[in-house]
Amino acid sequence: MKLGHMFVLAAFLAAPYAFAGDISGFWKHAYEPGWIEINLEEGRGTVIRNDKFPERVGREIVKDLKADSSEENLWLGQVYAEKLGEYKKAEISLPKPDRMEFKVKVGFMSRTIEWVRVDEVPAAPTQ
Repeated sequence: MKLGHMFVLAAFLAAPYAFAGDISGFWKHAYEPGWIEINLEEGRGTVIRNDKFPERVGREIVKDLKADSSEENLWLGQVYAEKLGEYKKAEISLPKPDRMEFKVKVGFMSRTIEWVRVDEVPAAPTQ
């Protein structure tokens, strides 16, 4: 096998792990038409596009984001709880390199919100 082919094969096989341990970038809500950008360096996440609620674009949805030193692929921060109108403590995890989960606990209840990594945010549909 030629060296060039081996390099391409190695790069292809390693691609799923390239983002392991890093949540920075663009994410799409798993079930709703909403996209956010996580900036780990700034410790925040911002709504980039929301087709269902366009007034939420620009809102800081995650703040005070920091890696949890006790566990790999786990971050702690505050996530904006829309129904409560306030930020709540949250665990943000990366169960797979292309999957992110927000887990927010309020009293004895908890909710997990799933996100899928995307390379870019598509243009909004024109009306």
